[in-house]
Amino acid sequence: MIPEVRELLIRERAPFEVIGPRLASASASHQACRQLARVVIVRDRDWYAMTVLPAAARLDLSQLRRRTGRYGLIVTEDAEIAGQVPDCPTATMPPFGRVFGLPVYLDRAFAEEAAIVFESGTDREAVTMPMGEYVRVERPAIVPLVRAA
Repeated sequence: MIPEVRELLIRERAPFEVIGPRLASASASHQACRQLARVVIVRDRDWYAMTVLPAAARLDLSQLRRRTGRYGLIVTEDAEIAGQVPDCPTATMPPFGRVFGLPVYLDRAFAEEAAIVFESGTDREAVTMPMGEYVRVERPAIVPLVRAA
């Protein structure tokens, strides 16, 4: 786990468990798959934000545009955010925007899960914690983000 996230969780006295290697152990159970988070970084010119949604879901960018009032929002590529989040590719980015100076939007339905499983910022391990604790520590905006199937 990247030190900034570990320090944040310890400082906030948030319970968490490091699981590894990476998400191999989390992928074993159907419940863990439902709780697996995916981070998608979006931008509107020089404004960036982090979205957190279920790993298997698709981001509804038009919904987020309406919610934020930023109608130029697009999904970023790793190369675009290298300066914003050094040494942490999107594929391993933990869902803690406050560590990177980014506002966070959490999918409303996903927020109802009992726990969240997320990448640690490294390619070696993942982290799980109660969803309520994640919300308490990160304080994301909770909005609908997922495109209906």
